[in-house]
Amino acid sequence: MTATRAVLIDLDGTLVDSAPDIAAAVNGMLHEWGRPALSLDTVKGFIGNGVPTLLRRVLACSAIDDCAHDGAHDGAYESALRAFERHYAATNGVSGRVYAGVPEGLRALRAAGLLLGCVTNKPGAATDALLARCDLTPFFDVVVAGDSTAFMKPHPAPLLYACRRLGVAPARCVLVGDSTVDVAAAGAAGMPVYIVRYGYPGPGGHARMTGAILIDSLAEMAPLLGP
Repeated sequence: MTATRAVLIDLDGTLVDSAPDIAAAVNGMLHEWGRPALSLDTVKGFIGNGVPTLLRRVLACSAIDDCAHDGAHDGAYESALRAFERHYAATNGVSGRVYAGVPEGLRALRAAGLLLGCVTNKPGAATDALLARCDLTPFFDVVVAGDSTAFMKPHPAPLLYACRRLGVAPARCVLVGDSTVDVAAAGAAGMPVYIVRYGYPGPGGHARMTGAILIDSLAEMAPLLGP
């Protein structure tokens, strides 16, 4: 096997349980629209494909019909986006928590001489703020956010961009994530994928994680990758 030189890691649902903060922002937005709040579990099911998809799922679920299609510039969506961004700036990192084993796992990977990248579909400003508030920023050699490239995961572009930034071939990188989005992105980029057994796996849960190696904690990664 080709020796691994870099580990790329998803953020929401893998490093940080950010769903409570996202749900608070979603419900703050819905309150402005006069719509009922959504449950935490419902919002968790919408996380993973980036803010545009999250909002369209939320608004469609809340019966705001003109947001249930893919038009990029409808007034309802744009208004909702502005409201969500305003609320999320206030809630980001407030109730969310770093998952058990994450700091230990990151320290072990760095001690093993591996390069680390955070690759997420979360927008850049929110990503930087969350990593900083959770004291995770110093661990990463590169951060690729949802607006860093023209495409988001499950497209391979963010992973390949991270590889170029790190100067490491995709075949010598692995991805750690929590969802089918991560599995698809890693497969398209030609790299192995490890999936944590927590987080926001999406419809079908872990039963759909074909080809992924399931792990209980990021703390398992360094021993799995070996010397």
